[in-house]
Amino acid sequence: MTSETNREEHEHEHDHEHEAVDIASIDIYPLLGIFTNILSEQAWQFMGLRVRPATQKIEKDMDRAKIAIDCVAFMIDKIEPQLTDAEKPKMRGLLTDLQINFIRQQSSTP
Repeated sequence: MTSETNREEHEHEHDHEHEAVDIASIDIYPLLGIFTNILSEQAWQFMGLRVRPATQKIEKDMDRAKIAIDCVAFMIDKIEPQLTDAEKPKMRGLLTDLQINFIRQQSSTP
């Protein structure tokens, strides 16, 4: 293969990285897993433990954090039967970490 061919193949592979995904075509269990990850990240941000990317600031909103954590708990309950034995403790650990940190942050909020 020539270097020109290698370059063209690399550019073609790179094009596939940015293709849109039809979210409606994703099965419900992986979709709930994606939503769980998104909401857990939102919870960390709303607890003031991570920077909000949109503002590049720490913003604390415990009401929104609670809603996100409650939704994460609900979704984990729904997808847990589909998780592998290795995934179950990771998801439960994530929920426990969120809940413990919520209590800590709530008690430190004036």
